[in-house]
Amino acid sequence: MAKFVKGDVVVVPFPFSNLTQSQRRPALVIATLEGDDLILCQITSKTIKDNYSISLDDRDFETGSLKQPSNLRPNRLFTADNHIILYRIGNLNKVKI
Repeated sequence: MAKFVKGDVVVVPFPFSNLTQSQRRPALVIATLEGDDLILCQITSKTIKDNYSISLDDRDFETGSLKQPSNLRPNRLFTADNHIILYRIGNLNKVKI
């Protein structure tokens, strides 16, 4: 199992509200916890107009990239077991973290 660290952008299966299906979505690793849990921040390609969203584009990556400019949603944090992480997209540069 790969070890994920703060600043990694990963892809996780995000459940729909009815919990019968999920869709692959990017998320930012905010912190690693004891055991196998990570704190993740939602990433969306939708334009978000709130006081919390943080723009994200290719210049913000040390390695890897997203398919299109996106927004971090720090008001949308969640905890996930690292075993559900599908893969790592890249890692944000230290300035963006």
